[in-house]
Amino acid sequence: MKAIIYHNPNCSKSRSTVALLEKKGIKFQIIEYLVNPPSSNELKSLARKLGLDIQNLVRTGEPEFKDANIDLATATEEQILQVLNTFPILIQRPIVEIAEGARIGRPPNTILELFE
Repeated sequence: MKAIIYHNPNCSKSRSTVALLEKKGIKFQIIEYLVNPPSSNELKSLARKLGLDIQNLVRTGEPEFKDANIDLATATEEQILQVLNTFPILIQRPIVEIAEGARIGRPPNTILELFE
């Protein structure tokens, strides 16, 4: 089973998740989402696989969230997707995806549920 990790090498949780995948011998592809951000359709698919609404993919503690000037409670899905496309740093991380589902690696051990 091959996994995809949406990875930010500057994030300690993301680095820990990569190390965990390697330790478990899981084959995976790294997508540095700050360099190659997922499209709106990919984000919608990830949200579905995570079982989350699109607003739950947004990291609200980043300075860019304030710059985005958006109210997640009233914003439409399309508005939120536009913010995530404009500021990919706001995408939750790390996300590990397989064909059957996805998990946010916070904490990193959470991703192991995908491989049970």
